[in-house]
Order: sequence, then structure tokens, then C-alpha cells
Amino acid sequence: MKIVMLARNPDLYSHQRIKTVAEARGHTLDIVNTLHCYMNITSRRPSVYYNGEKMTGYDAVIPRIGASITFYGMAVLRQFEMMGVYPLNESVAIGRSRDKLRSMQLLARDGVGLPVTAFAYDPKRAEDIVRMTSGPPTVVKLLEGTQGIGVVLAETMQSAKSVIEAFRGAKVHIMAQEFIKEAGGTDIRAFVVGGKVVATMKRTGKAGEFRSNLHRGGMAEAIRITPIERATAVQAAKTMGLDVCGVDMLRSSHGPVVMEVNSSPGLEGVEKATGKDVAGKIIDLLEANVERAQATRRGKTKTRGRG
Repeated sequence: MKIVMLARNPDLYSHQRIKTVAEARGHTLDIVNTLHCYMNITSRRPSVYYNGEKMTGYDAVIPRIGASITFYGMAVLRQFEMMGVYPLNESVAIGRSRDKLRSMQLLARDGVGLPVTAFAYDPKRAEDIVRMTSGPPTVVKLLEGTQGIGVVLAETMQSAKSVIEAFRGAKVHIMAQEFIKEAGGTDIRAFVVGGKVVATMKRTGKAGEFRSNLHRGGMAEAIRITPIERATAVQAAKTMGLDVCGVDMLRSSHGPVVMEVNSSPGLEGVEKATGKDVAGKIIDLLEANVERAQATRRGKTKTRGRG
């Protein structure tokens, strides 16, 4: 296979691991800066260019699109999809997962366990939405935040109102969520590939920190999850339409609750904590799906030829 990876930093552990595994199996994998790609949107002849060269001959595209460039990254990915290049994760699925509010609404529709979540435009409704989440304390989140940035634990009604009013005054959208005290500053990441959980780790926040993100100094260790946690992770991935994702869950008194479904999860933490070859599982999935997609296209071509 000839594979292209959309990523701004080719040197990240995740990107190099996937590239190493792919090349060890005889595939070609080019890592290109997503923002340096540009497109010719032409009827029946869509194309993508990079550094002045037309990008051709690719069988698959691996999107590793940072949250800060979601809009442009999805446009580039869609262009590859229009060219018939198989995407590891589809652009529409990435879009669902990146919209925190929409993803929560879709997960709720499908019966996936969630913390009680409230959303309002008017900051005058601050007390109402805090009470909806059984707070205070309550967790206030920026809808556009990532890696724990823009997440605040408001421990009193007054602090919650102040945070909500400040965020809304800055013209940014927020949501409030139930604080799962019993989680104790830990969460679970289940790495889902092709509808199966292939690796799981527990992340624990540093002392005094309720956020468990590894980027914020959290620690990771392997963990065995329960059947209901496994089923929750698989359903969350299915609801988003993602073939590869990290599902972040908390253990609450009323069962597992999903906090986020990450369409570009890092591999370093989970591979080092579990010893699992997650990159290999990703390439396994790509090999099987690209072969299936190509066989389907060949079948359609033959059918048109007989007509």
C-alpha cells in the first residue's frame, strides 16, 4: 500500500510508530504537513497538492489532525476521500467527535452512559445549569478545549457563576457537567480499533489535580476493564463512526460514563503502559479495509463494463 499521513509534526511518537510498522510490512508511508496541502476542487478531477507536486497513487490516508486545525484538516481529508483514497477515520466522523456538544447529544441518543451535562447560551442561567448537574461542585468546560485545557472545577455556586459568566463574556461556548467525585482524579482510556478494544489504561492526575490528562502530568498504567466498560467504549466508537479512537471514561457510582471520544489518540502512553502493539493493530485494520474497498471498486467497475 501507499499511505499518506496528515500530521503537522512527523517526529511525534505516534506518527513514527505507525510509519515504522507500516514500512516494516512493505508499505510506503509519507507524512505530510496538513497545512501545507492545497486543493484543486474540480468536477470529476479532484486533486491535492503538496510542495508544488500533485499527490497521486495513494491507497489510504491516516488523519492525525490537531484540534486547532480541525476545519482545514477535514477539508483536506474530504478531498482525499473524493479522490477515492480510503480514510482510516472518515471526515464526517472526526467532525462529530470534535464537536463536544454534538457528540454528547449523539451518545445520549444511543444510551451511552454520560455524566449529567447541561448547556445554555444565556449566562443568567448559570445557577440553573449548575443545579442540573447536581452541583456545586460542577465541571465547566470550553467546547473547543483539548488535553484538559479550558476545564475548570467550580466548587461553589458563586465560583461556578463567575467562571460561566467570564467564559460567556469572552464569547466562547461552554457546557457544565456533573463532577464524578468517586473517580478520584482517575479515568480510563480504552483504545478501540475496528470495533474492538485493543488496549486499556488508567490515567491518574498528579496530586491536587482533578484532570488526569497525561499532557498535564498524569500517570498511566495498564488496567483490566469490566464487560460493561468494554461495551460502552465500543458503542461510543460506533456512535461516532470512528474506526480508531480513544474513549475516555470515568467509573461513577452509576456505571461507566464517557467524557470524550478522541479521533486522534496518542499511542505513546497506552503502548508503554500496556506493552500492546497498538500501531500494529491500526495497520492490520488498514490492510483489511483497503483490500476490501479496492475489491468493491473492482466489482463495480466490472458491473458497469457488462452494462
